[in-house]
Amino acid sequence: MIAGYKGGIGIKRVMLRSVYDAFDYVMAHYYPFGMEDLVERSDTYAVISIQDTHTGGFGFTFQKSKYCKDVLTLYFDDIIKEVEGAVLFSDKQAEAIIEFILANQNAETLLVHCYGGESRSRAVAAFAVKMLGGDNAEYFKTGNPNQYVYDTLEVAWIRKQFLRD
Repeated sequence: MIAGYKGGIGIKRVMLRSVYDAFDYVMAHYYPFGMEDLVERSDTYAVISIQDTHTGGFGFTFQKSKYCKDVLTLYFDDIIKEVEGAVLFSDKQAEAIIEFILANQNAETLLVHCYGGESRSRAVAAFAVKMLGGDNAEYFKTGNPNQYVYDTLEVAWIRKQFLRD
C-alpha cells in the first residue's frame, strides 16, 4: 500500500496493486466452507479492476463476495493519446470511477489494480486519494501515473462538483 489516504469516514485506505498482488489480496479473504475462522483478512473492500483490451482482459474478473462489496471492471490501454487498435481512457470511464468511489464509502479498502500497478492504476489510486481528501504526492514521487488518466479524472470530478452546486 502506498501512503496518502488512511482514515476518515468510509474508505480507510486506497491500495495500489498489480494484477498478481490484487489476486493475492483477494484470496487472503477466502476460506473453505465452514472454516471462516481460517480467513487471513476480513476487511471489506471494493475493486477497480483495469484490464487490457488487446488481450481481452486478464482471463479472470473479480466478483462480489462477503468481503468484496463491489467491483468495477474497465477495459482501456496504457496510452496517453489515440493509437490505432488501442482504447484510450474516456470521460465515461472517469465518471464511472467517481460514481463507484462515491457508492462504495462503506468499504474499508479501495483496491485498484491494472497489469503492473504502475501507470493506469497508479493514476486512478492517486486520484481516489485526492478525491477522498488525502495527500497523493507519494504516488507521483514513487512512480509514474498515466497523466492522461489522472487529468481526465480530475476534469470529470471538477465537472461533477460544478454541476452539483
